[in-house]
Amino acid sequence: MSRDRDPRTLRRPARSALIATSATALSLTASGCVVVHGEREILPSTTRAEAAQALQEFTTAYNEADKAYDGTLDAGHTTGALADIDSARLKAGKANNPDGNPRHTPLKLTDAKFTIPKKAGWPRWFVADAAGNKGGTARWLLVFTRSSLDDPFQVAYLTLVAPDKVPQFKTDADGWAEPVPVNSTDLATDPGDLSRTYTTFLKDGGETFTDGPHTSQWRAARQKNSKKPGMVTQYIDEPLTNGDYAPLALRTADGGALVFFTTRHFEKQTAYAGTSVPTPNKDVLALTKGEIKQSFTMEFVSNEVALDPKGQGKVTILGRIQGLTSAEGS
Repeated sequence: MSRDRDPRTLRRPARSALIATSATALSLTASGCVVVHGEREILPSTTRAEAAQALQEFTTAYNEADKAYDGTLDAGHTTGALADIDSARLKAGKANNPDGNPRHTPLKLTDAKFTIPKKAGWPRWFVADAAGNKGGTARWLLVFTRSSLDDPFQVAYLTLVAPDKVPQFKTDADGWAEPVPVNSTDLATDPGDLSRTYTTFLKDGGETFTDGPHTSQWRAARQKNSKKPGMVTQYIDEPLTNGDYAPLALRTADGGALVFFTTRHFEKQTAYAGTSVPTPNKDVLALTKGEIKQSFTMEFVSNEVALDPKGQGKVTILGRIQGLTSAEGS
């Protein structure tokens, strides 16, 4: 029998960390009308015209990559959690469909609304909220970031949220939003601690989060699946908080915050002696190393968006998109 491998050793290298830029002269285009010197200047992260252009460029690249199952076509437009999820999906698709995606339907994003925080320093970022032709009536929330003026905006977070769950944001007289520091202490949970708090909840439970499909119901499903005839399933959850995975938060009109954050999850299936782990589907096999015999470990990356209330209260997970990034059999 092969020796089981600890699923925590199956990590794939993180994307490059966001670059810390100092004392850089930044000038926005004529449409922006602002010139900034250094990191102390507080100004909008971008112009509304540039935000719209970034959304269009992302959508075009995403569709080209999806049609060809070629991750190089949109690699320059994704980062962080979305890059991990999207690149693995395209890799599996290419392995099973070398000629491209036979089920490709172009993504169309309409009715786009842009929430652009006014802030100092890097990264600069903004949120696009759009209707999509996929995902039913859900709104597509995309967080674009860039670490210098020379870099393109890339999507780090992508989640789908019910239209009536998207909050109103606090804005100034010019319509610019307010970012929330990751170490803010006026919320139920500091945004910087949310990834760790969430993974702790998945393991131990608690009262931090409201009940729902991504909290209490997910825990219940895991507990039900942990022991099945002939097989045991173990779960390990890890926070991801640095570099391209750093949480980002916007102040809502009621004083709370909408927080985007990332987590990593491992699911290890171990069959009893004399039995074997069920063979996964072809897309999972395309991302699998080793031979699946008695154990099988899958690694997932998940990006979440949550409402973090002001003061006391429970955090609500509004949406979560998770993707398999690697797997290993033994």
